[in-house]
Amino acid sequence: MADVLTRANTRFVLRRPGLVLAVVVLAGALLAAIAPTLFTGQDPISGVPAERLQGPSAAHLFGTDETGRDVFTRVVHGAALSLWATVLAVVVSLVVGAAFGLLAGFRGGVPDAVVMRIVDVVQAIPAVLLSLALVTALGFGTTNVAIAVGLANLATFARLMRAEVLRVRSGVFVEAARAGGVRWSGVLARHVLPNALGPVLVLATINFGTAVLEVSALSFLGYGAPPPTPEWGSLVAGGRSFLATAWWMTTFPGLVVAAVVLSANRVARALDGERRQA
Repeated sequence: MADVLTRANTRFVLRRPGLVLAVVVLAGALLAAIAPTLFTGQDPISGVPAERLQGPSAAHLFGTDETGRDVFTRVVHGAALSLWATVLAVVVSLVVGAAFGLLAGFRGGVPDAVVMRIVDVVQAIPAVLLSLALVTALGFGTTNVAIAVGLANLATFARLMRAEVLRVRSGVFVEAARAGGVRWSGVLARHVLPNALGPVLVLATINFGTAVLEVSALSFLGYGAPPPTPEWGSLVAGGRSFLATAWWMTTFPGLVVAAVVLSANRVARALDGERRQA
């Protein structure tokens, strides 16, 4: 039995190496966010002035910054805030957007028209610009950045949830439940919501990569956690003045962001493909 499982796992890895690599990258980022001391024991806040602006080496994998802090350590510790903000943004988009879409699709009529016009207005504004406007109104900070990004991306969730609710609501099993005397609230909770939620959850995984970029962009602009707290976007921004002499300060945090975004998109495509085949 063990040999069969080993051969099956080996075939899967050989068939889909990109997906396996993406899962490994995301697992590593998540582990860094939860337990950064597994990757590094150095202090992300305090540096050694004598070691300032040193290039990548065995002692400092990503080099050091202008105050002698280890860039790899700051990237690892920055995963906690950056991924926390990303997850919170996706949850806000999912919960608020799905609630609006559920209301529009299930009730119809005036609620549907009002919600859809709001969705149209939100989708007409680029998400980054809307996030920037919202975080300016909410104030600086990682949590406010996450909420702003989440609200700016809720329109897609609302539109998809509405479409799925309309599809499920016309199903034979919903009509049978109503004919059996089940109240609309029961139909909604037992039949409509569980059957409409699958594609929306897949959209949440697809939106994860976009949220990483938008959270990092707002952090890059200085709307995230105040320095010297490390965040991926602020780490990229902090190295701009040293691109000619210390390219690693910007390059390595930027590569980490790119790797996480690409990995999230690869996993999301795989989940969407599995859903379509089901």
